[in-house]
Amino acid sequence: MTATPPMLKLEAFLPYRLSILAEAVSQSLAGVYRRRYGIAIPEWRVLATLGQFDSMTAKEIGLHSRMHKTKVSRAVATLEERRLVRRHTNNRDMRESFLELTSAGRRIYNELVPEALGFVDRLLAPLSEEERTALEPLLQRLTERAFELNDRMGERPDGGGG
Repeated sequence: MTATPPMLKLEAFLPYRLSILAEAVSQSLAGVYRRRYGIAIPEWRVLATLGQFDSMTAKEIGLHSRMHKTKVSRAVATLEERRLVRRHTNNRDMRESFLELTSAGRRIYNELVPEALGFVDRLLAPLSEEERTALEPLLQRLTERAFELNDRMGERPDGGGG
């Protein structure tokens, strides 16, 4: 007698559901800044990171936003071309530069932040106050656990979504 192998229902599989949720949320929010400013997800992440921290290297942006260095480099090049980001050479290490928002980049950041925060409010609207309060620590614990599992398997995620 052979045992029936377990069946995986993709639509109920947690990693798949989280991936679908992340992609749907990211694409929905991306529509806001894509339509208004012609900015893609990687450019938004660079803008948001520099808006939060003022000045960082591309490597630091990649670590903070969990984006691969190639994506960061392309996003920075696009934002520089559009004069939304400028670079300053690091006098201690000539191989790297510090990046910061230009006044035009800062204006876009300041206009987009209230829209992004409003988007989060609309996304969370179906949740009760208790559910909203519980969500953050649950997300934090799942994120930490996913990184632990990745470390054990020798993988480092570069992030997806927005």
